[in-house]
Amino acid sequence: MKLVVTHSPHIKTSETTKRIMTDVLIALIPVTVSAVFNFGVRAILLMLVSVLTAMVTESLLRNYKKGIGYALNPINLYSDGSAAVTGLIFAHILTPLLPLWMAAIGTFLAIFIGKYVFGGLGQNCFNPALVGRAALLMAFPAFMSKEWILPVDKVVGATPLVTGEGDYLMLFLGRVGGCIGETSVIAILLGGLYLLYRGHITWHTPVAFLGSTAILSYIFGVDPLFAVLAGGVAYGAIFMATDMVTTPMTRRGQFIFGLGCGLVTVVIRIFGGLPEGVMYSILIMNAFTPLIDKIVKPRLFGGGVNA
Repeated sequence: MKLVVTHSPHIKTSETTKRIMTDVLIALIPVTVSAVFNFGVRAILLMLVSVLTAMVTESLLRNYKKGIGYALNPINLYSDGSAAVTGLIFAHILTPLLPLWMAAIGTFLAIFIGKYVFGGLGQNCFNPALVGRAALLMAFPAFMSKEWILPVDKVVGATPLVTGEGDYLMLFLGRVGGCIGETSVIAILLGGLYLLYRGHITWHTPVAFLGSTAILSYIFGVDPLFAVLAGGVAYGAIFMATDMVTTPMTRRGQFIFGLGCGLVTVVIRIFGGLPEGVMYSILIMNAFTPLIDKIVKPRLFGGGVNA
């Protein structure tokens, strides 16, 4: 038998960043279809502008020394697919009537500040799409929180979180006002099941996030099912709180992360000035990720119980 001595890592996989990001885009297809079905042309335009802006921005930042022609090559635009994922997720958490130029600005900030200020893919501390949304919410609060289209009759109206009521079936199907990708829970769950099947996420963060939101909402006198179905809890729990870069590495850490997200979400919803708290809850818990990883450590390979 021939013994081959190599350097680490010794466990290798066929998975690549490009493959993982492509799988995330596939998982986002049901949500994307639902967004188009519920909000029409506006949803298409927002997603196109956001995805293209994200890919162009990242390619220019990554390949600025090689020239614009090289950076704008379609192959280099897609690259590992992470920019396309950021752009699509960012579009999904926008109000349907947001001006397209604002969407472009927010996407640029998501890539530039959310990723490249920290050093690029794998080095960012906060979810890039949420960084872009937080920037837009601070700069253009009226556009980000008041311009909602109701899918059924296509008129401007309040979201279920604002009114405090909504039909369960309509919430599950997404036939309510809200951000274009956050309303259809069934579409979100389909995407989540695909990511679970592919092994890119585990159940720990989503279950902890959704479960803590439901339990704490019940404690504060809010219908727990409504609390989970309304707003962006489902989308945040599956597609943003599970981000590989900005969340804890261990399963226990991910569960704690999800519990924290649910706690902060409910506190903001009940006691804060905003009807929704998912964005801030995930960003706040992103900041705690290094601490969680430091406290919750896996057992050393080959070590004992107390190792």
